[in-house]
Amino acid sequence: MQQTKGQKGFSLIELLIVVAIIGIIAAIAIPNLLAARRSANESATIGSLRTIGTAEATYFSAAGLNKDYATLPGLLTAGLIDNVLGGTAPVTKSGYGYVFTMGASNAAYMVTASPSSTSTGTRGFFMDETNVIRFNTTGTAVVGDSAIQ
Repeated sequence: MQQTKGQKGFSLIELLIVVAIIGIIAAIAIPNLLAARRSANESATIGSLRTIGTAEATYFSAAGLNKDYATLPGLLTAGLIDNVLGGTAPVTKSGYGYVFTMGASNAAYMVTASPSSTSTGTRGFFMDETNVIRFNTTGTAVVGDSAIQ
C-alpha cells in the first residue's frame, strides 16, 4: 500500500524508541513490585504470628486455666484463629510455611515461619510463649531461647 502525500504515520525508528522506553520503565518497575510483594508477605506473617500469640494468651488464661496452651487446631476449635492458620500441617499462608511445636505438658509452645521461596520473603520468624517475634535475614526460621529446645 502506497502512502499518498496527505497520509501520515509512525516510522519504524519512532516505534522502536517507544518500545525501548516501555522496556526501560518495566525494568525499573518490576523489581520494585516484587520487593513490595515480599514486604507485604513479611508484614502479613508478623500479623499472623501476633494473632497466634494473642489467641494463645487468651486460651491460656481462659480455657487453659493458666497452665496449658493449645495447638493450632485447638485454637481453631476455640474460635480464636481462622481456618487457614488452624488447618492441618503443613500450614501455609501469604507465602510462608508455619511450624508449630508444643512443649512438654502443654506448658510452652513455639511457632516458626519460613518463606516458601526467596520471591515470597527474605526473613524467617520465630515466636514462643513470651510473644516476642524474632527474625533473621537468612530466610530460615530463627529459634530463640525457648523452653522447648
